[in-house]
Amino acid sequence: MKKLRFATLWLDGCSGCHMSLLDLDQRLLDLADMVDFVYSPLVDVKIFPEGVDVACVEGAVSSAEDEEKLRMVRRRTGLLIALGDCAVTGNIPAMRNVLGGQKILQGVYLEREHLNAQIPASHLPALNEHALPLHRFVPVDFFIPGCPPSADTLFAALGALVAGRAVDLPALTRFGA
Repeated sequence: MKKLRFATLWLDGCSGCHMSLLDLDQRLLDLADMVDFVYSPLVDVKIFPEGVDVACVEGAVSSAEDEEKLRMVRRRTGLLIALGDCAVTGNIPAMRNVLGGQKILQGVYLEREHLNAQIPASHLPALNEHALPLHRFVPVDFFIPGCPPSADTLFAALGALVAGRAVDLPALTRFGA
């Protein structure tokens, strides 16, 4: 049986969803028996490949760089999963949306810093005014909410998806359902 090509990506968030993947413990090895991890912080691959079957994307879109990366992942992926509350709703990264990205940066780096006050800019993407969930930019096939989703939920959802079984979990929502 051909293994599914599986990828995970981390945009603007805390990495908690990837930590939940690590919390699978032994079941991560079971998942690895079902898929080829072709891109992830868990593997050392620098460029997102073509022909990915399933990709889980964690985090909100907070910069033009995030948006470009997400659009490329969508083009190269069959089934796209918004993983965790940041990807599903914007969650913590979107808390700055009330004031806007520039106002937050000015408050933190210029108004409160008295020694060498400056907004970090070198080698960092410029923040959008607002951090937004994935579905505001690309079609998303499934949402797995949670901050972060539990390892049990992740294993049940991902195990069913990669095995081609129907997914019947309250924590997994099919887009448009």
